[in-house]
Amino acid sequence: DGCLLNVCPCGLSWCIERVSERKQFSVKSTIISRYAFTTVSCKMLNRASEDQEIEFQMQIPAAAFITNFTMLIGDKVYQGEITERGKKNDDRVKEKRNKTTEENGEKGTEIFRASAVIPSKDKAAFFLSYEELLQRRLGKHEHSISVRPQQLAGRLSVDVNILESAGIASLEVLPLHNSRHRGSGRGEDDSGPPPSTVINQNETFAHILFKPSVVQQAKIAQNGILGDFIIRYDVKREQSIGDIQVLNGYFVHYFAPKDLPPLPKNVVFVLDSSASMVGTKLRQTKDALFTILHDLRPQDRFSIIGFSNRIKVWKDHLISVTPDSIRDGKVYIHHMSPTGGTDINEALQTAIRLLNKYMAHSDGGDRSVSLIIFLTDGKPTVGETHTLKILNNTREAARGQVCIFTIGIGTDVDFRLLEKLSLENCGLTRRVHEEEDAGSQLIGFYDEIRTPLLSDIHIDYHPSSVVQATKTLFPNYFNGSEIIIAGKLVDRKLDHLHVEVTASNSKKFIILKTDVPVGPQKVGKDVLGSPRPEGDGEGDPNHIERLWSYLTTKELLSSWLQSDDGPEKERLRQRAQALAMSYHFLTPFTSMKLKGPSPRTDGLEEAHGMSAAMGPEPVVQSVRGAGTQPGPSLEKPYQPRIKISRTSVDGDPHFVVDFPLSRLTVCFNIDGEPGDILRLVSDHMHSGVTVNGELIGAPAPPNGHKKQRTYFRTITILINKPERSYLEVTPSRVILDGGDRLVLPCNQSVVVGSRGLEVSVSANANVTVTIQGSIAFVILIHLYKKPAPFQRHHLGFYIANSEGLSAKCHGLLGQFLNQDARLTEDDAGPSQNLTHPPLLQAGEGPEAVLTVKGHRVPVVWKQRKIYNGEEQIDCWFARNNAAKLIDGEYKDYLASHPFDTEMTLGRGTSREP
Repeated sequence: DGCLLNVCPCGLSWCIERVSERKQFSVKSTIISRYAFTTVSCKMLNRASEDQEIEFQMQIPAAAFITNFTMLIGDKVYQGEITERGKKNDDRVKEKRNKTTEENGEKGTEIFRASAVIPSKDKAAFFLSYEELLQRRLGKHEHSISVRPQQLAGRLSVDVNILESAGIASLEVLPLHNSRHRGSGRGEDDSGPPPSTVINQNETFAHILFKPSVVQQAKIAQNGILGDFIIRYDVKREQSIGDIQVLNGYFVHYFAPKDLPPLPKNVVFVLDSSASMVGTKLRQTKDALFTILHDLRPQDRFSIIGFSNRIKVWKDHLISVTPDSIRDGKVYIHHMSPTGGTDINEALQTAIRLLNKYMAHSDGGDRSVSLIIFLTDGKPTVGETHTLKILNNTREAARGQVCIFTIGIGTDVDFRLLEKLSLENCGLTRRVHEEEDAGSQLIGFYDEIRTPLLSDIHIDYHPSSVVQATKTLFPNYFNGSEIIIAGKLVDRKLDHLHVEVTASNSKKFIILKTDVPVGPQKVGKDVLGSPRPEGDGEGDPNHIERLWSYLTTKELLSSWLQSDDGPEKERLRQRAQALAMSYHFLTPFTSMKLKGPSPRTDGLEEAHGMSAAMGPEPVVQSVRGAGTQPGPSLEKPYQPRIKISRTSVDGDPHFVVDFPLSRLTVCFNIDGEPGDILRLVSDHMHSGVTVNGELIGAPAPPNGHKKQRTYFRTITILINKPERSYLEVTPSRVILDGGDRLVLPCNQSVVVGSRGLEVSVSANANVTVTIQGSIAFVILIHLYKKPAPFQRHHLGFYIANSEGLSAKCHGLLGQFLNQDARLTEDDAGPSQNLTHPPLLQAGEGPEAVLTVKGHRVPVVWKQRKIYNGEEQIDCWFARNNAAKLIDGEYKDYLASHPFDTEMTLGRGTSREP
């Protein structure tokens, strides 16, 4: 028709010459304890003489989840319903969203679109609700609302309530911020809040209302183009252990310590200098790095790498920060020139080698944080170009010791690769639009990570009190940020919640403990008039429960994005989908369908010409520190008294084997040498599990019959299926390496899990390792406050569940798991019913002959203390290092190193005596 197309409130598109409309645009948002509930409403009237198609369009924060969308057309209501996403329509929807995001998306936002036909002379209204947890950056929480009605609106308002029980420390409303897509749009006075903004606040509550008249809108921008309405605030922080809130069986813990000395940084700047960086991109990047170099502290170490199809290293080692080294670094950056392709893999490998080399040769006195700041504008084109191999190579080289922060410039960058590199290596990701002031954005991103205050942060709650907590392990805490954990309480009537925080700071190891009173808490009614979904149906909606579900879903999506294992990825998808369905979140695994009455019989879509691309692009944004754990684990209820089988080795060391069918218990000693590594369980070729134990020596006690004692100081567990994982347990720490390296101190309770492996640490008591749900080992931790000369901190190893081990399992303990034993008929001795053992005098009891695996073994009746501290046992004891009881001899069970899986003896067959 040649008519002019434009966009009305929230991007409602129609022909101006043919439609006359009265419009209203309003946003209402309520923030309770950093969790924001936002609803956008938009109303219009089609005064034209014929039907008109319009499009609803709204920018929402990329981290937000849409929870509802409703359209009212005339007297018809079309309600959005969250459903499981079928794979049939995934490609079509994803393609449309990706295109939308690239063409129109703002930094940190995604675009929601829906279109419909408004009948002649009829009204329409659109309502969109979304939720998000506000992240703290540079000491402020920021809530940004897109206000882009695209024309002067008859009624326009933004209404925000903030409730922070800890107290509001600072609050500011910024001038309207416009992007390159929307024109300048700055008003006459852009030094403070937008015109007509009214702010009312007291200690814990704030109300912000932005309600410009048509005249005031025209002063801001004559064509009605506005921008982002931004509120920044921070809360009071008095307790060093953080702010902990409890409501109706759920809790949230905000941890953001201050006034701590910064940790030294080991940082390598990796700069893309390929041909595509020519011009403004490289110039702005260089200028930003000049500023960043001047910001380094004297205790920091740094180096610089430029990469294209060649890797250009400034120095082959990390350099101390001095005026001369900063000057030389700037000169090196200044002379970088764009040329060649993009070898991302080798650039990262080189940077990691520099950091590993420095850490290997540092004295270890000062704790430090190792970072890579990696900037590129393209995809890998030289060297290793396969994304999966680049990720695997980087993960294996970094091994959880190096955090990678990635920055993607422009639209040609492989942002998904950068995102996974950061997620898997405890970093963050940012996207920078090349036409914008890239330099200031780079400096702003660096400012977020310029001051590390803590490393290796572990936040623990007593497992008997808390279940299904979100991530509790964090590699670093940077000044101005905030760590947030949420979870469920086991008992809503709990009086106190015990919290422990441990972390490293410079040369110190910080431990914070407290008991938080748990009482009935209600949110004031004055802010409950906000758009919030129903909770669990018990009274007011529970914002802490919503926060927990939001954070848990985000962590599941991050783990799904990182996983390359098919079954594990599917399990994560199902868990994320189930949670999103339960709480009505629109995610990559859920979709939204419009349901409602239709005046025609051929269905809603044909009747009103509706087509909708619902929700943001299915890309999981970076979650702080996500890459340091193998994957979120919804914790199971804690059982304080662990039930373990008698089949074990403990003490110095005493082996116990239980034969439940014949109700016999057999025990034996292995008198090894300090440094020996004993093969305890060997099933590498079948179930993929191997357990080794390394001995440490100690002098024998006075008047003892032994020359020396030996104890297990290290238990190593190797899992080869479905993916290779290593577990090393000592009395002081647990090291889990399953692609991502975790170091868990044994003096704190924590549960982590991934890829079918779950590790549960009960502080200073035990470590439970569960593999594929069918194998379980319990490792007891024995500590002495004042050890005697013949005592050592040591471990005991117990087999709690052996169902998943194969019939060909071997090792000093493993060879007996699928066997039975009996006392021969001609044996004269105490009753075979060991539930009623004979009354023994001091010393050993009667002798007998035991038949097991075809061996006839002389045994003697004896008492032994089982080291779980609860039980004294009686057993048939085999002398002489278990000669004739075990296949071969003790030396056949020596491993060459803790991670040795080779077992030449007894591959599923018993050696005849």
